Amino acid sequence: MEVADSLVKITEKYLTRRRVKQYIRKERSKRRHFIIDWLDAFLWAAGVVLLLNQYLIQAYQIPSPSMEKTLIVGDRIFVNKLVYGPELLPGIAKLPSPIKPKRGDIIIFENPQYISQGPIFDVLQRIIYMLTLSMVDIDKNPDGTPKHHFLIKRAAAADGDTIKNIDGYIYFKPEGESEWLDETTYRTRLDQKNKTQRLIKDENYNTIRLGSHAIALNNSGATLTSDESSAYSQIQTDRDYFDLYSIQFYANKSELALNRTSKIDFATYYKDINGQFVPHGWILPLGDNRDNSKDGRSFGIISKKEVLGQAMIKYWPLNRFGLIK
Repeated sequence: MEVADSLVKITEKYLTRRRVKQYIRKERSKRRHFIIDWLDAFLWAAGVVLLLNQYLIQAYQIPSPSMEKTLIVGDRIFVNKLVYGPELLPGIAKLPSPIKPKRGDIIIFENPQYISQGPIFDVLQRIIYMLTLSMVDIDKNPDGTPKHHFLIKRAAAADGDTIKNIDGYIYFKPEGESEWLDETTYRTRLDQKNKTQRLIKDENYNTIRLGSHAIALNNSGATLTSDESSAYSQIQTDRDYFDLYSIQFYANKSELALNRTSKIDFATYYKDINGQFVPHGWILPLGDNRDNSKDGRSFGIISKKEVLGQAMIKYWPLNRFGLIK
């Protein structure tokens, strides 16, 4: 009986102490201001959002028309951050993944031409961007437009491909082959269903070639004919004639014909003539809207290790909701 009585007393003492602690906790909770409760709930939710955005799914807003009609300006999308291995922290080393980006994937990566304001700002900007589901972006240009810190493009070529741009059309030469394939044939071989968009008509390239030649003449101090002057004006002011990559190529070609000692960018020029080789483990990203996209034709190839995620779903506006292909 003495043992039983001792157990009862110990149990009662424990339960009494437990009830007292619960009572004190409850009273403290009553006295705590509602703002503190709200802040606790917000911080907890923010932590969950940050973890989800950093390691699983992240929200982005499309800032430019470079991927039309697949993605249009203002589309809000979710990106799969886990598939290729998430970053440990924003801008810091990535975890490995057995899945690698492949041709046809719509990928997100850091803009190779982006100028950082420092690691602290970068981390703060990405945290705010993630917490607000892409609603608030503090990384802006002087005119108030968001900087293109991250780019979303399609992985067009990879792993031994050679790629060439001729009058806005892309041609591919897969590794080990000698013939160039037009893009339609190449995508059919890979069973890709996506379509690209062209804004410039084929017949406009006579004006583009003449206007580009006029650029070289103008640089040499020569007097332009009326046709050359008109074409020169058109390729710089009329969107229907503005193919940045072709203008650069034809201007360099004319410059070299006029002056063999010209200081043109020979690396870019011969890449345009012979094609750009994409080594294994690397990707050449291109926009689906070929005549309005600053992409790998400008900044070059990127390593697969630099790919941060794969575009997965459009969630806003609702009439654009759907999987991204």
